[in-house]
Amino acid sequence: MAAPKRGRSASAQSKPGRSLALILIAIVALTGGMFASGHTTPRLGIDLAGGTSITLRAVPEKGQESAINKANMDTAVDIMNRRVNGLGVSEAEVQTQGTRNIIVNIPKGTNSEQARQQVGTTAKLYFRPVLTTDPSTGAATTSPSPSASGSPSSSASPKTTASSTKTGSATPSASATSQGRAASDALKADSTPSASASASASASPSASSSSAASEAAAKLEAQYTALDCSKKSVQNTAGRGAKATDATVACGKVSGIWYKYLLGPAAVDGTDVKKASAVYNTTTAAGWQVTMDFTGKGGDKFAKVTGELAKNTAPQNEFGIVLDGQVVSSPSVSSSITGGSAEISGSFTQEEAQSLANMLSYGALPLTFKTDSVTTVTAALGGEQLHAGLIAGAIGLALVVIYLLIFYRGLSVIAIPSLLVSAILTYVIMALLGPGIGFALNLPAVCGAIVAIGITADSFIVFFERIRDEIREGRSLRPSVERAWPRARRTILVSDFVSFLAAAVLFIVTVGKVQGFAFTLGLTTVLDVVVVFLFTKPLMTILARRKFFANGHKYSGLDPKALGAKPPLRRTRRPSAPVDPKEA
Repeated sequence: MAAPKRGRSASAQSKPGRSLALILIAIVALTGGMFASGHTTPRLGIDLAGGTSITLRAVPEKGQESAINKANMDTAVDIMNRRVNGLGVSEAEVQTQGTRNIIVNIPKGTNSEQARQQVGTTAKLYFRPVLTTDPSTGAATTSPSPSASGSPSSSASPKTTASSTKTGSATPSASATSQGRAASDALKADSTPSASASASASASPSASSSSAASEAAAKLEAQYTALDCSKKSVQNTAGRGAKATDATVACGKVSGIWYKYLLGPAAVDGTDVKKASAVYNTTTAAGWQVTMDFTGKGGDKFAKVTGELAKNTAPQNEFGIVLDGQVVSSPSVSSSITGGSAEISGSFTQEEAQSLANMLSYGALPLTFKTDSVTTVTAALGGEQLHAGLIAGAIGLALVVIYLLIFYRGLSVIAIPSLLVSAILTYVIMALLGPGIGFALNLPAVCGAIVAIGITADSFIVFFERIRDEIREGRSLRPSVERAWPRARRTILVSDFVSFLAAAVLFIVTVGKVQGFAFTLGLTTVLDVVVVFLFTKPLMTILARRKFFANGHKYSGLDPKALGAKPPLRRTRRPSAPVDPKEA
């Protein structure tokens, strides 16, 4: 009988218990993590659990009606999708409806309030120099006119510093501390005009232009003095609609306190930001930071404005990052920042840093949008459809089990536990991915899991058929298992690679629900390889030593007679040459 090949694989399979122990430990560890996290069920998508639906309508600016076109609408959809659905698997849907509307569906269980705020902030992103700022306490405060001197009010704003070497942020000034506003950001920013230019936007030699500028400055001063950012009705509307070239007022919240701002014309806009990311700085005590990369043109403007701001004292060395008319951050600078990159540091939590990075990366929409409606919707398909999907999966699994019992008989003792292990791993990982990366299980994802049943069963069948082929050649079970495995392994890996590649391409080129199907298909394909290598093959090796399988019992699925096996292979000696009597 031909002996199985020796080598690394054969040596490894001589101790199959190690592989079984490894996968069982992994199951226990993952299950323990699932219960420890408190998330014992997968998070459901909007079509199964309901959520929030937001309808946004594109509103053209005066004289720019032609800006509402397919290209700009598609760009807006892409930006909004990345805002609320950065990994593509959190099941938030963003799609156009007609020629002017965008529908955003946010599933229940997502941080829907935060996602709603990010989607609703549809105006363009601007970087504006801060002329003066005060905390809003409900009473009007006195502030000097934005005159040529541009001196700030007595209540200084909190400041953080930034430098080209990206050092940590400074502590607040004494006056800022007395007002209860902590240092929050340290930025590297772009160009700003002087205070007088900020207030009047431009100067003219004519008396009429000077008078108009004075009137505009006085009007802006009165508006700033009367501004009360403690009122919710004012917080999101104070600076909305202001032109980029004009000075304006705005509200912003820092460390739980609402501040009012007097801001100069925009020096940089959101289109100048190429990329922003939230990172954790392990080299200093800065903690979570937001890094920014600018376009070539934006980097030049950024270097210019930081040089201008660095010449001023607080709060006029600060830069207001304004999104939809609201100041989302107001960091300060201490020197000109060159190189086309910057960093904001301060007392950020991970969520705050990520939120600011999202606003910087995806804040500049090509169009202005108005929120027409925000409604909470019930599940599109609801519990009944989820129930129907689970029933479909159970029927598919039952049919696979029946097939295995009929055609493979005793080998189903290996296949069914393998399916069970694969199902447990899939469920636990999906439950962990919900809070981990925002994965939401939708109906297409359920379909992907059902398809995976067939993929996993196919791997078993390939292995079992290779073993049967070896038995048909007249070999006994144990060498048949070891000889069949290398051939089956290659087939399984190639098949799973093709499935995974298809899932990866589908995930990359699609959005929304289809990504749920692709993600689940890719995940279960990877788990199929893990289960076959660490569970199915080792278990087959162990059971091949049992008489029920080794002797080819008729219910084992490996009966040589039923398989039409050849007579057992035997090693034979060549007959010795006849002895010549004369030589004898």
